Amino acid sequence: MTQKSFLTREEKAFLQGPRDRIKELLFTIKVQYNFIRAFRKMHFIGPCVTVFGSARFEPENRYYKQAEEIGKALAKMGFTVMTGGGPGIMEAANKGAYENGGYSVGCNIILPHEQGANPYLHKWIDIPYFFVRKFLLIKYSYAFIVMPGGIGTLDELFEALTLIQTKMINHFPVVLFGKAYHKELYEHIQLMARNESINPEDLELLFITDSVEDMVNHLNTQAIQKFGLVRKAYNTKWWFGESGGRRLNHVSAVR
Repeated sequence: MTQKSFLTREEKAFLQGPRDRIKELLFTIKVQYNFIRAFRKMHFIGPCVTVFGSARFEPENRYYKQAEEIGKALAKMGFTVMTGGGPGIMEAANKGAYENGGYSVGCNIILPHEQGANPYLHKWIDIPYFFVRKFLLIKYSYAFIVMPGGIGTLDELFEALTLIQTKMINHFPVVLFGKAYHKELYEHIQLMARNESINPEDLELLFITDSVEDMVNHLNTQAIQKFGLVRKAYNTKWWFGESGGRRLNHVSAVR
């Protein structure tokens, strides 16, 4: 069966190789515009923890309920909870923060067949390019929580691990939540270490658990204490139409 393509005419043309120079320039300008628009909108969201996971789980699913508890716990720690802004695990994590006094944000991908932004967001932005969206989900976060998910979730997991492994970003904690679900995945990562396609110390980049309490303790030591996160007011500029609040914030930039 032929799989239906949801690419626009412009996207199909872009993926077919070199195009007219003017078209390439216009595409670059569009990408730049989306980066600047996102930087402007997300500037004061405060240090985040990004939660990755499947968009397909319904509220009665146990992973959905766990993601709610994770969002609640992160909110109590003072973190902004960031997700891809859609349904499923993303919605659950945002909901846990939103309903428990936390701040909840999303970077929603624009797709013709899915997905709309979930209703548990204080702030969100719609992004037409996956690579821009992935950049934003990593840029503002001091930790990454990886819940059960599909190909997109694995893409986001290994993107974060690769950036940490290559020292393109700091060694932020990456939590793989759900031991049974991720059992074969973690065994394969261990296989890579045994076959020397990764270094044995790369296994230390991952913290795998089923416990929200253990996750909180890990983030306390590997994010809050490690990077010296403290409560601090934002330095807003009224002439930019900005307004800030009090959230968990870092004294100075660490990236």
